[in-house]
Amino acid sequence: MNVFDRSINLDALFKFSHISASTQEHLKRVYASFALCMLVAAVGAYVNAVTHLFQLSLLTGLGALGLMVWLTATPHSRDTERKRLGMLAGFAFLTGINLGPLLQMCISINPSIIPTAFLGTATIFTCFSLSALYARRRSFLYLGGFLLSGLTLMLLSSLVNAFMGSTWIFTVRSLLSAG
Repeated sequence: MNVFDRSINLDALFKFSHISASTQEHLKRVYASFALCMLVAAVGAYVNAVTHLFQLSLLTGLGALGLMVWLTATPHSRDTERKRLGMLAGFAFLTGINLGPLLQMCISINPSIIPTAFLGTATIFTCFSLSALYARRRSFLYLGGFLLSGLTLMLLSSLVNAFMGSTWIFTVRSLLSAG
């Protein structure tokens, strides 16, 4: 068999056809599991920040590694879906706990870094998720996340600038909206 026979089909990659209902259902499940992981990791990070479990980072790191190996070794079937989702949630929780030293360092520098990063990540994730869930054509799937993220950033910069009155933010926002 030739190496080129196994190459990526670039025509299929750039084919902007309609998205089938089964693909949209798959996207819903993928984004729901991503959202679950983000929330469970945030809970793990919060538990670590409150209880200071970061002294056990070797144990939680090994636990996270073990859960990931177990997850990859478990075959996917209808019977194992809940078990695999539980393993993924456990991995996300232990990963959130492992962020303890980094979060403590961020809190010591500036406590507003963590909520800002979380809200920014959640906003962009939500924009990409909504784009993926409601797009009927692949071209909108590719553009929707970027456009919604840019629109959200423009809205947030307008709200921030209403209270700050920064000429720099106004200039940047005006140049981006004109371009």
